[in-house]
Amino acid sequence: MPTRSPPTVLVIDDNPSVATALETLFSLHDIDTRAVTTPEDGLALLAREPIDLVMQDMNFHADTTSGEEGIALFAQIRAAHPDLPVILLTAWTHLESAVDLVKAGAADYLAKPWDDRKLLATVNNLLELSQARQELARHRNSERRRRSALEREFDLRGLVYADAASEAALSLACQVARSELPVLITGPNGVGKEKYAEIIHANSSVRSGPFVALNCGALPGELIEAELFGAEAGAYTGANRAREGKFEAADGGTLFLDEIGTLPLAGQVKLLRVLETGRFERLGGNRERAVKVRVISATNADLPALIAAGHFREDLYYRLNAIEVRLPPLAQRTDDILPLAGHFLPPGKKLDGDAERALLAHAWPGNVRELRNTIQRASLLARGETIGVADLGLPAAPVRAVGAGNGGDEPDRATIEAALARAGGVVAQAASDLGLSRQALYRRLERLGIDRP
Repeated sequence: MPTRSPPTVLVIDDNPSVATALETLFSLHDIDTRAVTTPEDGLALLAREPIDLVMQDMNFHADTTSGEEGIALFAQIRAAHPDLPVILLTAWTHLESAVDLVKAGAADYLAKPWDDRKLLATVNNLLELSQARQELARHRNSERRRRSALEREFDLRGLVYADAASEAALSLACQVARSELPVLITGPNGVGKEKYAEIIHANSSVRSGPFVALNCGALPGELIEAELFGAEAGAYTGANRAREGKFEAADGGTLFLDEIGTLPLAGQVKLLRVLETGRFERLGGNRERAVKVRVISATNADLPALIAAGHFREDLYYRLNAIEVRLPPLAQRTDDILPLAGHFLPPGKKLDGDAERALLAHAWPGNVRELRNTIQRASLLARGETIGVADLGLPAAPVRAVGAGNGGDEPDRATIEAALARAGGVVAQAASDLGLSRQALYRRLERLGIDRP
């Protein structure tokens, strides 16, 4: 594994003795230093070399004490390098300007003469946070490249996602789409199992054929067989004429069987035969019919438990479950929540910050379906274009404002885990988002029994 090169600090100060003192101090702590005496030279060096942190003076001429030169330099650095941390070196005469720049995004300010221990602590914390952000940026760039590749190669049917867990399930679904094997999609109600079935069909060898869906749990048991296999006239009360079933309708395409765990045992036997032979008879008939259908099934039930209880055939389970695509609940893929919420918002409506934090903190037992209904309801109830927490109508829950450090609410387990997920496991970034020091976050991880990334 390659060793990481030492971080580099750029000092921009017209006093050479300042640069010398900082170079000496940093060299003792494995930090490289570059030093220039003018804003122009500093900007030029930033344009050609990778720099991890800037320390800049507020004045660059002996007869200037207004701090305007430092303000202008900071604005230029921030415009060209928006994520680069900048520490301001100040004198008491322009302390107010430095405070204003911190409010505008500067990392910190230090008065001259400085305290070496405080300076080192500040620099090390900012360097660690900067490296964490760079790692997170590389991680997100890698994610974007993977997702762009998926979008170029496959028809994703407009699926909205941002979470790594969703990406993993989607990648598997796209990978298996081109095979002819049956696919079982598992996950709780409301996670979008039918959407994934559509994606598998859209990228399969039978994508030009029909996509037919049947919810096995939405029909009485005595009608499911007729729905699946069709029925001849007189096969049951009310069957006045012959009708084709879903298998015939899906011939040459895909049949999606949702809530497969509710299929009665008699229907399971017939389904197994169709999967093995491609042949069946309509209910009340004796003429064999042949079809070629790709079967995708889905369930929110524990099929192995149903098998153990004698309610589901083990041979059918293994026939359906040639490949399983697991969809996690929405609460386990928090990076999907806000993109999905934005997708469900009608034009002209937007969420305020507190509403977004409330969405992230909610457990979503109804998953994507509940989120969609919540956003649609809130959009109708909100009086203006901005949707607030009250409009969402979610159960009361502690919502911690991001960045609320000392004196803020204590983050709970779900909030911490969500912050870690958003930060890609980078503790320093998650701590910053939560308004905590890295050490404070580590203490909470230990106290709550959360594994360190």
